[in-house]
Amino acid sequence: MHIAFLGFGLIAGSIARAVRTTRALDGWTTAGWSPSGAGPEQARAEGVLNVVGTSPNTVILGADIVVLAAPATECLALIDQLAGPWRSALPAGAVVTDVASTKAAIVAHADAAGIPFVGGHPMAGLDTAGYPSSSADLFVGRPWVVVPGAGARQKDVQRVEALADACRAVPMRLDAAEHDRAVAGISHLPLVVAAALAEAVAGGGSDWPTAAALAAGGWRDTTRVARGDPAMGAAILATNAPAVAARLRGLRTVLDDWIAVLDRTAEPDAPGSEDEVALRERLTAARALLGPRG
Repeated sequence: MHIAFLGFGLIAGSIARAVRTTRALDGWTTAGWSPSGAGPEQARAEGVLNVVGTSPNTVILGADIVVLAAPATECLALIDQLAGPWRSALPAGAVVTDVASTKAAIVAHADAAGIPFVGGHPMAGLDTAGYPSSSADLFVGRPWVVVPGAGARQKDVQRVEALADACRAVPMRLDAAEHDRAVAGISHLPLVVAAALAEAVAGGGSDWPTAAALAAGGWRDTTRVARGDPAMGAAILATNAPAVAARLRGLRTVLDDWIAVLDRTAEPDAPGSEDEVALRERLTAARALLGPRG
């Protein structure tokens, strides 16, 4: 199996490391290209990549799997190139997949382009980006969503699932729309909320220097995802905007209810007042919704 990466940062680097760890003895090989070339060159020097491509159309030559490892909107542009000027370099038996965080727009675009495509989304990541942060263990035990396109052959789906297995992930087939609705709630909504929290607190008044001096784990944990790559986040939101907007409307309804509860809560005379008990019950119910700690 020969895997070609178009784009080579944290996710692609982690896949390449995992493949080297689990499948090198099976004859699996890898090639990579990125706009800067820095990640692939470092990976080749470390023995993680077998080949570094000088251009996208050369790196896909001889590939069994082409992995689009770029922000979601850039994946759309790469699909256009694979269907156009790079089509002659794409082997007839190859399958194209991706590792972007949204699926419906990308799979539909590949279907329209007539490319054998199987969408993929390994559900793992880190706060830091780039190949130097990559790890062979990043995907161990994590779901790897697999979304077959209209032109995908059975062997195409099997190859992408084999790639997930090589990374010691758990392949999970989903419909593209179902995937996008789910991740809008657990991944994309938290990104917007974290950014909005930063805007409201850090950018919301003159008391921020004092608040910043006092901030600790709660602030760090709830704003963590807002510290990620803005280009990656913007591409995610741009290609899943309706689902994220729907989740935000749901959150707005809940927040409005919290505001109403707090507005009518009188100052408690002592701990254990009726209002405090009601608030504690609501927080307890919210904690129960999350289930046991994983």
